[in-house]
Amino acid sequence: MAPTKQQVTEALSAIKAPDGTPLPQTGTMSDIVVSDGKVFFSIAVDASAVKAWEPVRKRVEDTVKAIPGVVSVMVALTAEKSGGGSKQPAPAHSHSHSHAPAAPRGARGESPTGVPGVQSIIAVASGKGGVGKSTTAINLALALRDIGMKVGVLDADIYGPSLPKLLAIKERPETIGGTRLKPIVRHGLNVMSIGFLIEEETPMIWRGPMVMSALTQMLREVEWGELDIMVVDMPPGTGDAQLTMAQQVPLAGAVIVSTPQDLALIDARRGIAMFQRVNVPVLGIVENMSYFMCPQCGSRSDIFGHGGARREAERLDVPFLGEVPLDMAIRETSDAGAPLVATHPDGPHAKVYRAIAENVRRQLEGRGSARPTPKIVIEA
Repeated sequence: MAPTKQQVTEALSAIKAPDGTPLPQTGTMSDIVVSDGKVFFSIAVDASAVKAWEPVRKRVEDTVKAIPGVVSVMVALTAEKSGGGSKQPAPAHSHSHSHAPAAPRGARGESPTGVPGVQSIIAVASGKGGVGKSTTAINLALALRDIGMKVGVLDADIYGPSLPKLLAIKERPETIGGTRLKPIVRHGLNVMSIGFLIEEETPMIWRGPMVMSALTQMLREVEWGELDIMVVDMPPGTGDAQLTMAQQVPLAGAVIVSTPQDLALIDARRGIAMFQRVNVPVLGIVENMSYFMCPQCGSRSDIFGHGGARREAERLDVPFLGEVPLDMAIRETSDAGAPLVATHPDGPHAKVYRAIAENVRRQLEGRGSARPTPKIVIEA
């Protein structure tokens, strides 16, 4: 019988914090996510109290593992500084445990990304939501596949994962030896998303440290295989997920997606500035929903304006990668979980995405695929 969130909460009521308060009453716990016997949550405490809380984390882990039906547990003990100084929470400990023995790891050469088998990692990002970033990311990944690369896709949008819908994936990933996840394969892509591990309507009510811990796990504890490139579909904005990716892996670069309108471009500028601040090369800007061609009359309408992203790229001295039209076929194939580049490879829009993929590859070849991970300093 599968365990429930209520069972986990009841079991944790017997565990006391260092001051004697039952754990669920301390206000330190994130939302508990239970899926297919896997339990995920974090405990966030003041940095000065981490040492006192580590035995509590261990008791939590042992208690949850003892619940019938629990397969694995991830409990992240995270530290936050109170008062002045840095406000950025940082993972103090992150543990993933299973009842199954650890899988043997084969020897591999050093990867320039720090993720075994993965040669290059790029982020597809946007300054705001609603600009078609996820649709662009998956079609770009397929276009990179079409030009001869071995490609993986990581859905890093913990709060709003899109990959399950875009690729019509309902199944759960398999585990290898009970400790590592095997990516799901669709259209020749190795893909992973937090959305594969939870129900579609389950809200991810997680604080920043738990997001950081989950992203690290999906990077490091997935058997990605041998990939030329990993495309990371980032959440919109400039928050924890972006900083985690910049800290944890040497990103080869970032692709910024924007519509032509001024409101979207303002946020795109913030995204570009953020990546430049942490020394991640900006590979270029894609103008999505660039124009609309009426399928009945053939007339063109610039619904969101046109050329704004190209002008912004020129102003900021970053490459312009291409423009993707606003078209019903792109929307319909995305909603159906059958992305356009995979299902209409000979159509005009698939050619647009492949041209963008070629531009991305040229940028990577010109810059080199590896760079050292930056040190992030956040000033109060």
